[in-house]
Amino acid sequence: MSETWPWVALAGLGMYHGLNPAMGWLFAVALGLHRRSRAVVLQSLVPIALGHALSIAIVATSIAAVGLLFDLTAIRALAGLVLVLWALYHLLYASRHRARVGMQTGFAGLVLWSFLLAGAHGAGLMLVPALIPLCLSANAASALGGSGSLPIALAAVGVHTAAMLAVTGAIAIVVYEWVGVAFLRRGWINLDLLWTAALLTTGFILLIL
Repeated sequence: MSETWPWVALAGLGMYHGLNPAMGWLFAVALGLHRRSRAVVLQSLVPIALGHALSIAIVATSIAAVGLLFDLTAIRALAGLVLVLWALYHLLYASRHRARVGMQTGFAGLVLWSFLLAGAHGAGLMLVPALIPLCLSANAASALGGSGSLPIALAAVGVHTAAMLAVTGAIAIVVYEWVGVAFLRRGWINLDLLWTAALLTTGFILLIL
């Protein structure tokens, strides 16, 4: 169970990230509606997922690299402090710094937009509790045939991104084909507050462990 839960957490957080309109499905739907094409909705998912994966990969590989220099206790404390500070920043100021991309953007623009949004929301930071036991576990890396923690970090990025892409794609198609975006004004929950609470809670958990 101790070896399984980080992978389950990575997949679960990927699904949660995919559920959040800010992570991409709303923009994919908007592009599809603007260009009147379901194919555009599907095509936009690829750069959105790629940008998200690149943002996550920076955090995952950083955890793997930092593990070579510091002990686990120091890494947990530092990660917890960063998460708490980022949650407070997100709560107070993030709404003032939204990345914006026009409806005429191409593949590269979508990749950049998704990368910036994931970074601004602290998507990679949210994965730190799951990444620490994975990236700093020599046994786990050896199980993938690697000689260090980098292979496991890349595998973690893949699992998370695949889960995020599956949920993002499913919601985007359902909203584009049947629901429409008007329902966001009536019944969608405030995921930004849940997101900030999750960052804050995770940070405090890491600090007290």
